[in-house]
Amino acid sequence: MRLGRRLAGSPFPYRGNSLNMFRLILAALVLFAHSWYIAGRGSGPSIQGENLGGWAVAGFFVLSGFLITRSRLRTAPGEFLLHRIARIFPAFLVVLLVTAFVFAPIALLVEQGSLSGFLTTATTPFEYVWGNLALAIEHYDIGVTLSTVPYPGAWNGSLWTLYYEFLCYLVVWLLGGLAVFRRSPVLIAVCFAFSVAVYAAIGIATRIGLDPSFALFARLLPFFLGGSLIYFVVERIGINRILGIASLAISLALIALVPRWGGQLAAPFLAYGLLFLATVLPQPKWIAQNDVSYGFYIYAWPVQQLAVLAGAAALGMPVYIAITVVVTFGLAWLSWVLIERPAMALVRPPAAPAHHDPTQLAATPRD
Repeated sequence: MRLGRRLAGSPFPYRGNSLNMFRLILAALVLFAHSWYIAGRGSGPSIQGENLGGWAVAGFFVLSGFLITRSRLRTAPGEFLLHRIARIFPAFLVVLLVTAFVFAPIALLVEQGSLSGFLTTATTPFEYVWGNLALAIEHYDIGVTLSTVPYPGAWNGSLWTLYYEFLCYLVVWLLGGLAVFRRSPVLIAVCFAFSVAVYAAIGIATRIGLDPSFALFARLLPFFLGGSLIYFVVERIGINRILGIASLAISLALIALVPRWGGQLAAPFLAYGLLFLATVLPQPKWIAQNDVSYGFYIYAWPVQQLAVLAGAAALGMPVYIAITVVVTFGLAWLSWVLIERPAMALVRPPAAPAHHDPTQLAATPRD
């Protein structure tokens, strides 16, 4: 009984946590990790063979699984989908347009001194936008732009995760229609365990010729479902300091000791640990009111490519990273103020409070 009282936690403060800050930190880690590739300086730091950016994406997915599950259980099916579409697609469409018709022409002028053939050379800017519009990224290149950089022909190597993020939304949307999903964590626990088992055996799946995109989905889904599972746990026992610290330790142990799929197995512990940290570490008031993490995530890569073209990488990695962080942060703020916040306001019920609701936000950086 005494142990039970010690492990009983406090309700998670949905209106007063530091998740915005943690999502921004994860987005910054993605930028940091990609800097090495884009600047032609190798693969950068890694853990268990996975680049730091991959682990940051895992963090996005576990937090998204937690918040999106809450959103699904608190909204009608149609409203849930509308909120998810409003959160992901408007800013995504704008970054495609800005990349195709602002960034790419600038790059071509820097590289070739003219815009000759810009609108007609495949992949044309129109093909880039249209081909990527459904989140499943078909085109990374635009014409002959970015032909002189260390990582050529790739305008945004971060956007591919959004497709899998949205697939995870659909999984929870479907599960949310089942009464057993709403009543008990058993179903989501079974789904999580099954998803880890599938990823652990993914080598077999790839050898029999399954689509490579399935392998990517199988890699990311356990993180999302792990966060979803922890939503049910937190609703029952709350956030406890002892469990939070223990969860972080277990996460690190599983990642270190279980090759390849230890991170997926650790997903629920990682989710609980991050949620615990989000309740004890404060975030600046400005970040609490402005969730710029999504914009930061989707604009970082093209900014990094343009910075390389401008010669910033030649100034050294610290200066290059600092420049790209500042510019990306500015674009992320514009995206939040001009696109993301207004889009969410359009679909938010009139009676909803005006202050920030984290359940309306995606983690991907996702989410």
